[in-house]
Amino acid sequence: MPTKILVVDDDLNICDLLRLYFENEGYEVKTANDGAEGVSFFKMYEPDLVLLDIMLPKKDGWQVCREIREVSSKPIIMLTAKGEVFDKVLVLELGADYFMVKPFETKELSARVKAVLRRYSARDNQNDDETIKFDNIEISRQKYELKLKGKSVDIPPKELELLYFLASNYNRVFTRDQLLDKVWGFDYLGDSRTVDVHVKRLREKLEGVSDKWVLKTVWGVGYKFDLL
Repeated sequence: MPTKILVVDDDLNICDLLRLYFENEGYEVKTANDGAEGVSFFKMYEPDLVLLDIMLPKKDGWQVCREIREVSSKPIIMLTAKGEVFDKVLVLELGADYFMVKPFETKELSARVKAVLRRYSARDNQNDDETIKFDNIEISRQKYELKLKGKSVDIPPKELELLYFLASNYNRVFTRDQLLDKVWGFDYLGDSRTVDVHVKRLREKLEGVSDKWVLKTVWGVGYKFDLL
């Protein structure tokens, strides 16, 4: 089955351009022209990746991203026009995988699509015997499931990925920029506030779960999952 891409953009010319380009590269492409239609098409069409414009009628790209993340961890690349007010941190916090600024070269976008799909595929194909278990905690990236004291806990995809990465590299400290690179794939945004936000939310979930490990701040450096 060909890889399916959903393009959500109110610019019909961009939709037609991207549809033709990616169809020529062997993808199956659907397009939607407003946010409400984008959410509906996502649920109906179940694409492998979404190219999502920010400025959309009915529902903007931020809201569409939120609604998709409530039901799926499939990759999302945000599209934004040059000069628009744009918050890189919000892109990460909402769970998007990348962003592109218009106008962009279709070859550059295609390369980014392939890179994001490769990363998602590698993550999705992990064996569940790699599930991480410590005292009162179990983290599965294949199932995207977190269990605390044997009970499943709701957790956004990026929070789980961050926790999984730190726990699988326990007792090793990582800088915020390293975590952006390893978990989000953003190695050059230069704004690491989103890491702090995600760690704060994780700590709220993990509080009181165990006294044998801790999500620790190493002041002036970064964070680590510390076995006590």
